Formats: sequence, C-alpha cells, structure tokens
Amino acid sequence: MDRGLLLQYAIIALAVLASAWVVLKKQFPGTVRRLRGALALWLLKPQRSPRLQALGRRLAPPATGGDGACGGCDGCGPTPPKQH
Repeated sequence: MDRGLLLQYAIIALAVLASAWVVLKKQFPGTVRRLRGALALWLLKPQRSPRLQALGRRLAPPATGGDGACGGCDGCGPTPPKQH
C-alpha cells in the first residue's frame, strides 16, 4: 500500500472516531460518563504505574455537586418578575 494512501486512511479513521465521540457526548452523556468512570477506576488501581494512574485521574468524570435539594441546576425558587 502506498504511504500516502495509508496516511489518508489514518486521517479519515481519526476524523470518524472524533465525530463518533462528539455524537456520543451529545446524545448519550450518561453512557459516556459511565464509560469514563469505569476506565478511570480500571486505571487507578494501585498496581498500575504512576503514569497510568495520572491518566486515570484526568479521564475521571467531574464530580457532580449535590448543592441543591435535587442536585440540579441551582435554578430553583421563584423567578423575578419581568420589568417592562
């Protein structure tokens, strides 16, 4: 196989993977969060190398804050009246 053709296939494969990741994040955020959490837990095992553990800490999904009663958007409460 020609080197240029191989490079073209590699670039196309990277573009397809990147677009699939964007679609997953937009359409299935819960699934992506669970996958990131599972991968991070697998990488953070004590017997793993420090580099893999650091990668696991970076991949771990951000913690959700339970500040409000529902743990939501902090948009609870009455809305201020409109001023004309």
